[in-house]
Amino acid sequence: MTPASRTSPEQNGRGKRAGAGRKGGRNREFAVIAYSFLTMFVCLMGYFTWFQFVESEKFINSPYNKRQDLFVRRVVRGEIYSADGQVLADTVTDGEGNETRRYPYGRIFSHVVGYSEHGRSGIESQANFSLLRSNIFYGEKALSEIQGEKSPGDSVTTTLDYELQVRAYDALGSYHGAVVVLEPATGKILAMVSKPDFDPNTLGEDWEALVADEESAALLNRATQGLYPPGSTFKIVTTLAYIHEHADYENYSYRCTGEHTVGGHTIHCYGNKSHGTENLRQSFANSCNASYASLGLELDLNRFSELCDSLLFNTALPTTFESSKSSFVLAEGAGSSSVMGTAIGQGKTLVTPLHMALITAAAANDGVLMRPYVIDRVTDDDGGIVEQCEPDEYGRLISAEDAAILREYMRAAVEEGTAKQLLSDAYEAFGKTGSAEFSTTSKASHSWFSGYAHREGKPDIVVTAIVEDSGVGSEFAVPIAREIFDAYYNEEP
Repeated sequence: MTPASRTSPEQNGRGKRAGAGRKGGRNREFAVIAYSFLTMFVCLMGYFTWFQFVESEKFINSPYNKRQDLFVRRVVRGEIYSADGQVLADTVTDGEGNETRRYPYGRIFSHVVGYSEHGRSGIESQANFSLLRSNIFYGEKALSEIQGEKSPGDSVTTTLDYELQVRAYDALGSYHGAVVVLEPATGKILAMVSKPDFDPNTLGEDWEALVADEESAALLNRATQGLYPPGSTFKIVTTLAYIHEHADYENYSYRCTGEHTVGGHTIHCYGNKSHGTENLRQSFANSCNASYASLGLELDLNRFSELCDSLLFNTALPTTFESSKSSFVLAEGAGSSSVMGTAIGQGKTLVTPLHMALITAAAANDGVLMRPYVIDRVTDDDGGIVEQCEPDEYGRLISAEDAAILREYMRAAVEEGTAKQLLSDAYEAFGKTGSAEFSTTSKASHSWFSGYAHREGKPDIVVTAIVEDSGVGSEFAVPIAREIFDAYYNEEP
């Protein structure tokens, strides 16, 4: 063996160590790859789980999802019930197997229950996945498929109160407008009416005419999609803004002569009525435009705007109904005319009836807003509960202290102000009336009321009503609220 071929022990050890290092490096590379694939697998399984339990219903409900056709071929669409067991929608099958969706109460529930032809709306849209799903026993389902028969879909029981819905519908009469009734402590929607309406039983033959009639917009759910100037109901918000900025708000005083003029622009009280010297509570109760125009000029507009944003203006409402965003626009440096108009609920401010109901509900519920909901439970064909919905807290919109002040002021409006028609021995009512001008060429106005009623031993209810192109809130919207409160608390009209 030549000297060149000899390997010293040290060299041999270094060679082994180098080989071991290369092997250890390869092991680390394999470990990194293995753990990467394991992480990807876990993430993928997590995504599938999340999609299955969180997002699947939304995708299946999409009108672009062709998988719905498979459900329709295999399942008879389920029933929709009121909270007290009235059938609001069901499917009738004739001798030849032709299915017709039937709405026993037609126009009365048209917007809130909705329709499932030419697309879907209302509860028919929200609960579409449940109505097209069958939770009968697998053996029964398999037997039906073998026999070429459809399985019965699950049924949906709503939070809607049949009696209150009918009362609200009748009270609105022939006027256009909307009524929302809900429980502030739970968020349950008890009634929702919008007019003009439509007959869902004849939607197919009426569709073209309904779509073409843009003036009446009968397919629009005005309760959730209608945008209106809030008029004096907005003084609830302006009052909060003033209280936040003025610790001495209890010392507020204004002498009303029936109008307030600044910079050549005049705000009038209704009928130019002179209210005399008022504090803030009296200004609210009397719905004094002059007083609110004056105090509006004292507000920090940035803080005013931030308050409105915190009260869900300029954002989507926490509802499963298709809804419009209420808007509040008042930038720093706005002119006195814009500020005064905005302070009394005019200007560029627009709100949906549902939104006003939610603000009122928060005030009634110590400042906490519960998410509004209309589906109480889903049951299978045998009545077994598939899904039970529970009240869900959205969050605090108003401090408990501020909510107490608003309730005091809303009670004053009933006891001594513009909502005196709501005085009753059967319940204690609270609220704010409003008259909202919507035309620059006439004195036409919408009539508003938003408030609630309380009686020990029974849940409070909020009623928000708007009557389009009618007049002042005390003459048109307040009587609607009275009808509903009386019906709910079982007092004879």
